[in-house]
Amino acid sequence: VADAALALGVASDRIIKSLVFVLRDEPLLVINNGLTRVDRKKLAAHLGVGRKRVKFATPEQALAISGYAVGSMPPFGHRQALRTIVDETVVALDDVYGGGGAADTMMRVSTAELIHFTQADVVDLSERPPA
Repeated sequence: VADAALALGVASDRIIKSLVFVLRDEPLLVINNGLTRVDRKKLAAHLGVGRKRVKFATPEQALAISGYAVGSMPPFGHRQALRTIVDETVVALDDVYGGGGAADTMMRVSTAELIHFTQADVVDLSERPPA
């Protein structure tokens, strides 16, 4: 995240990551601020399941589901339509930068377009640092 932000000349919080999770054999895309981790307990609560039911896809699963390798995955344009959830810290920004489909490519997208194209739910998913 820091390297991408430096290369683009933007703040690190404007870098997003697109993460594939699997819930009962159904894929789910979570778009989070690149500086924070997804709180799986919050994600599971939003989905109405126990935390252990929500699992990260393996790199192989993520590639098969999305058509993109982990680390280059764009927030939309996947091999199949994915239910998408975006962390609220992402939409607090006007525009963000995410994977562009290749390891050396990033794309800029307005958060309004991001929500429009993904039809995402906006949810508080980020882990909070200990007080």
